[in-house]
Amino acid sequence: MLSTLGIGILLAGTVLAPPADTVATHDLTVSAADRQAVLAYWTPERIRALIVPSTVDNPPKSGPDGAPWTGGLPTVGRLFFTDHGEDASCTATVVDSANRSTIVTAGHCVDDTDLLGDNNAWNADVLFIPGYHDGQAPYGKFVGRLGVADKTWLLNDQQNGAKFDAFDQAFVVVSPNEHGRRVQDAVGGAQRIGFDRPGETVEFQFGYPRASSDPARENLPEYTGEELAYCHGVAKQYPGTPDYPDSPDQWGPACTMGGGSSGGPRIADFHHGVGTVVGDNTHAGFFTTGTNDVCTTQDHTGCTRYLVGPQFDSKITKPLYDRAAHS
Repeated sequence: MLSTLGIGILLAGTVLAPPADTVATHDLTVSAADRQAVLAYWTPERIRALIVPSTVDNPPKSGPDGAPWTGGLPTVGRLFFTDHGEDASCTATVVDSANRSTIVTAGHCVDDTDLLGDNNAWNADVLFIPGYHDGQAPYGKFVGRLGVADKTWLLNDQQNGAKFDAFDQAFVVVSPNEHGRRVQDAVGGAQRIGFDRPGETVEFQFGYPRASSDPARENLPEYTGEELAYCHGVAKQYPGTPDYPDSPDQWGPACTMGGGSSGGPRIADFHHGVGTVVGDNTHAGFFTTGTNDVCTTQDHTGCTRYLVGPQFDSKITKPLYDRAAHS
């Protein structure tokens, strides 16, 4: 009898190869000295340099398409890193995992190209601060240990959203904080993660935006990167425009959060600070206001901005999560 060990599964006379491994990993730090170097890099002054100064005295503006989050959410935090030598920040979320050390974010917050879409590289100096606000780290600082992304994302050229936007998702395994506590233990819990969930649901989005698409809110405290902001509403699927089609399953509600909110979670069934992360924020999509028609005006006049990103699934997301959660 022919053994199938090492050669796949014998079925109806055909040898089937095992599924290809689509997961790419990268050691962000290896030694204690590496981790200390990242902590030393992110000085208070360097973090402050990423803050957009507030130039207005207007009070925070609340609305379902963008508002300051005041309820406390320790599972969501600010993710700092260097991208081709430039300091930057995104948003990331603690998700329940076997190693109690896994966060989810956008692919471009972990691995990115230069501004021309060339020279793909893993981001460096990765530091996660859950519950970040106003320069504070209430639960400690967690240095990125391992980056996990899909191999297709590593080929991203920033020119073909239809091909690559579905892969703009990633995980980071973080080391314990300066007190030796794993992140899930330090913040006292984690968000659930869901795969293949319906897209058209009521969702909460969270992020640390450094800008707003609404001029009336630009430079308010919740749009400087210093405070957690959120949007809330029914998600729509954004297919892209006829000239620039998008990947399938790009979803999100109306939202004015700009740069810095990338990687933030879209959470369904959110109650009392806990829900299920069903996707991540990656880019904007515009619909003609009050309709389901994609906006085609060049200056987006008469259109509403949505913050969209890939819907987590068992094909792309789950292998990434499984590798990160057990690393």
